[in-house]
Amino acid sequence: MRILLDECAPRPLKRELADYEVRTVVEMGWSGKKNGELLRLMSQEGFTILLTTDQNLRYQQNLQQAGVAVVVLVALSNKLSDLISLMPDARSVLDTITPGCACFGRNDNTSRHLFFRGKRCII
Repeated sequence: MRILLDECAPRPLKRELADYEVRTVVEMGWSGKKNGELLRLMSQEGFTILLTTDQNLRYQQNLQQAGVAVVVLVALSNKLSDLISLMPDARSVLDTITPGCACFGRNDNTSRHLFFRGKRCII
């Protein structure tokens, strides 16, 4: 499994995924690419999961057709300090999520949960 860390997510988040093959959009030279093109490039380069904070991606793109899975981290901000608490649950989802699916992690300081296909993820 190859994971791409979207440019809207803080690059230091990559350290939280040390057990996985992770590249950033910047490392790949894909900065500024629109979501559709980014998903095509991912598929061509063998990436299977996009880790992002972009909550609109699932509405804008056909994930089934793209052949990749998306894990969306939702927090009060895109700062590393706000996202870090979601990483243990996100790591557990990475091994089970399948292409074409979107999983949403939320941390609003009152609750922390992940949703998979609109349902609570089994963690």
